[in-house]
Amino acid sequence: MIRKYFLILFILNFSALSGSAQSLVKTSDLFKRPDSNIHIGKLNIIQNPAIDSLIGRYILMNTNIYLENGYYGMEGFRIQIYSSSNRNAREESNRARAEFMIRFPDIVSYPLYADPGYFKIRVGDFRTKTEATKLFLIISKEFPDAYLVPDIINFPDLNTK
Repeated sequence: MIRKYFLILFILNFSALSGSAQSLVKTSDLFKRPDSNIHIGKLNIIQNPAIDSLIGRYILMNTNIYLENGYYGMEGFRIQIYSSSNRNAREESNRARAEFMIRFPDIVSYPLYADPGYFKIRVGDFRTKTEATKLFLIISKEFPDAYLVPDIINFPDLNTK
């Protein structure tokens, strides 16, 4: 009986501590200006407090994307043209990447290593599946084992037209 009370007390204490560990981001804090000039207007945001919670979750989720991959990015798609774990997979993946770079010099390719011993080559940075499918149809003629994969992609360069 006493064990049951200690277990309930432990669970309540743990949930209270984990709830207080998350920082709340307010929308009004996101729009603050560092220079406080009296002559500048004031911005009042009237909204449901749950929106602040959603913004905080979104910021936390994107921070986790950086921590998992080691670089900033966004969810998108890439085309995987090679994946193998056989004995000479490293040499074959380098050969497949070199062949891809010769045939498609304007598309970026990324070599990846995944445990336990998989060497993969993924190409492109596509925000949508439709965008990736256009190029996939061209690449699949040269690399018949290619397929689309969801991945964390680099941010697109919006300055080029």
